[in-house]
Amino acid sequence: MNRVEPGNDPDTSDVTGVFAIETAEGRRLAEEFPPGEGWKKWGPYLSERQWGTVREDYSADGSAWEYFPHEHARSRAYRWGEDGIAGCSDRNQTLCLALALWNGHDPILKERLFGLTNRQGNHGEDVKEIYYYLDATPTHSYLRMLYKYPQTAFPYAQLVSENHQRGASQPEYELMDTGVFDNDRYFDVSVEYAQAAPEDILMRITAVNRGADAAPLHILPQLWFRNTWSWQEHSVRPRIWHADENELFAEHAELGTCRLYVDGEPELLFTDNDTNFRKLDGLDVSGYFKDGFHERVIGGAKDAVNPARTGTKFAAWHRFTVPAQGSVEV
Repeated sequence: MNRVEPGNDPDTSDVTGVFAIETAEGRRLAEEFPPGEGWKKWGPYLSERQWGTVREDYSADGSAWEYFPHEHARSRAYRWGEDGIAGCSDRNQTLCLALALWNGHDPILKERLFGLTNRQGNHGEDVKEIYYYLDATPTHSYLRMLYKYPQTAFPYAQLVSENHQRGASQPEYELMDTGVFDNDRYFDVSVEYAQAAPEDILMRITAVNRGADAAPLHILPQLWFRNTWSWQEHSVRPRIWHADENELFAEHAELGTCRLYVDGEPELLFTDNDTNFRKLDGLDVSGYFKDGFHERVIGGAKDAVNPARTGTKFAAWHRFTVPAQGSVEV
């Protein structure tokens, strides 16, 4: 690689790739925006895992894994970031989009990736999921991810127990070893994001049943605000509210107001991204909490979501029976 001095530019008429401004992506890259704006304001910035990290550790002895385990993640609000499956957010993870799933058998709503803590794994911390990042443009104008979701109950306890029993000299016990993908009894769930213009984002979810039998699948695209209001007095709480039919608005003091349109005829769910102290600490508190969608979908608790259709966390609950070798799209 040679550095090109000013005034001695070579003939690049036949050069493609990074110099190809005439492509659509090249033109997007060449556009100029104020700092923090433009195509890259939104992108795949959402963490894969926020639980069990030093970012959320306030323990006296620095035991991040034990202080914020996976079991707490669905009910306990994060402070410094968020996580999700196939997530997309603004640069600061203030407003987030991600995928949630339920196969009708799991004990918890699948809102985030599962893995082992440093002490649980025979080789240390380890994610126990199967997923692939398939495509992305430099400006985040297009993103695509594939997540493989079993049709039977996800083997959370089995993965923890078996790996904990194995020594460092033994191989890890992986998700494939549990048999949940036998006979192709799983869904290929593809999540795509496309930006028609900066801050004009389309999310498309396609689920393909790879098995020989029809199977239930609940798909819940979610939009929520990171909790920035519980840590300081006089903080302004943002809100998401239902406007008309499948139209919603999300309002934030710094981001402004965003409009969201949901396709199809899902059940619209609203809760708040607040810690459920009643569940975690046994405190007598009321309200709507981070685990509201888990309680509504898995437990059937209608009072876990806000009937006024407002809050800081939203989901569009689509319920399908996906035919064998067939697909559904949201």
